[in-house]
Amino acid sequence: MIDLIIKKKQSIQNDILSGLTVALALIPEAIAFSFVAHVDPKVGLYAAFMVGLITAIFGGRPGMISGATGAVAVIFAPLVIEQTAAFGMDVALNALFVAVIVMGGLQCLFAFFRWGKFVRLIPHPVMFGFVNGLAIVIFKAQFSQFYVGSGSEATLISGMPLLVMLVLIALTMAIIQFLPKLTKVLPATLVAIISVTGLSLFLQNAGFEIYTVLDFIQRMDASKSTLAVGLPFFIMPHVSWDLLVTVFPYAFLAAAVGLIESLMTLTLIDELTETRGRGNKESFGQGLANVVNGFFGGMGGCAMIGQSMINIRAGGRGRLSGITAALSLLVFILFTAPLIEKIPLAALIGVMFMVSIATFEWSSVRLFTKIPRADFVVIVIVSVTTVLIDLAVAVLLGVVVSALVFAWKQSVQISHLKEQREEGIACYKIKGALFFGSCSTFKAIFEEVSKKEKVLIDLQEAKVVDHSGIEALRFVIERFQKRGQSVLLENVSDDCAGLLQLADVEVQMQVSTQKKWRIADDRLA
Repeated sequence: MIDLIIKKKQSIQNDILSGLTVALALIPEAIAFSFVAHVDPKVGLYAAFMVGLITAIFGGRPGMISGATGAVAVIFAPLVIEQTAAFGMDVALNALFVAVIVMGGLQCLFAFFRWGKFVRLIPHPVMFGFVNGLAIVIFKAQFSQFYVGSGSEATLISGMPLLVMLVLIALTMAIIQFLPKLTKVLPATLVAIISVTGLSLFLQNAGFEIYTVLDFIQRMDASKSTLAVGLPFFIMPHVSWDLLVTVFPYAFLAAAVGLIESLMTLTLIDELTETRGRGNKESFGQGLANVVNGFFGGMGGCAMIGQSMINIRAGGRGRLSGITAALSLLVFILFTAPLIEKIPLAALIGVMFMVSIATFEWSSVRLFTKIPRADFVVIVIVSVTTVLIDLAVAVLLGVVVSALVFAWKQSVQISHLKEQREEGIACYKIKGALFFGSCSTFKAIFEEVSKKEKVLIDLQEAKVVDHSGIEALRFVIERFQKRGQSVLLENVSDDCAGLLQLADVEVQMQVSTQKKWRIADDRLA
């Protein structure tokens, strides 16, 4: 069983070596996400470099890797397709870059208003579901590498090439799993990629068919014969009001999804390393990176849980690991493209399989009989929704379901104790939260009060939470007053008093919350 609490000390050596490993894994994914967004591979590679470098320097989570992601690519793909069909690729790229700039600006506003702290409101079962869903998505995404050809002509690899690929995948996974038991000087992932690449070159010379990164590039675009690209350069996109109106919905959704994925990944790494990142600073780093992307021809991006897991497992803890990954990626695509093209897909598939296994929260399965059934259902819902629909939808759905479950539990926990006081006063000691879920129960408490009794409502163990609670309290008070009965509130807390005053409930407060509060009734003064 893999221990998800990864305890490794930060060091320059670990940061550099883990950064090199991550850089190798970034290349095929950046290329793949470019084709998802229907743009040239260099647009995804530029995004991987710039987002990775800027967030590593200015972000709030050292050790977290950012770059071009599938979540952002999927959102922008319809925009690119629509604009390409209507006006051509050049106009479509201009629209994409404007959308990325707007996306980054919205994320910077998120950081300015310090909304990153709201990620703390995401319940732990939603985190479990998020992690499990992403692990399944990462694992599932690798099966596309077992096909040759593209589109409807894609066919499954079979025979000896398939057997060789499976052996290389197994060897990669074995090295990553067992090398740390022998030595921790070198990162197992990097050793696995280099070793399997060397073995694949030997097998190719022996006549075996090995599928490499170059084969993957050519499968995506037959016109591409090499990976090499030039340096990104400054571009001033053409902006008009109509274009802003067109791209804003895409930019807003991309900004939201990017921040959710980044902040959730940040929280996950916090748990894995037992440290704490800064959500608002990370939001600013992501926003700045995407603004720069738009001006330098990148497709934008966000945090990448897969590469972040590779980095953390390889020992990357500091900002140097992310900086090394970004700069190494740039060096690789500029100067060592012929070598990268020879890396077998099997090595990268094996790495991502191990990332998927390490990402999955295996403890959530064991917790089936140890946590409330509703929480386990939330884990399943978020996991399935992440796989079938989208991360943002999954998290939103999980939070909503968790909130409804909590509201229901709180609504049935409100209770009361009736005591008879002197002078015919009936005292009702309320216990629990008075909010939208418990209003009906609260009103039902006073349905059988005698018309001859004076009513005292003791709120010492109760709390008025929201407007629905205030209205329920107002309803009970006005009902008694219409019947000519006297009503008192007792032991009201300061925050509840503030809510009552804000809602213009007729109440006269005494100096101490331990004293009685009078409601429009001089007869009980």
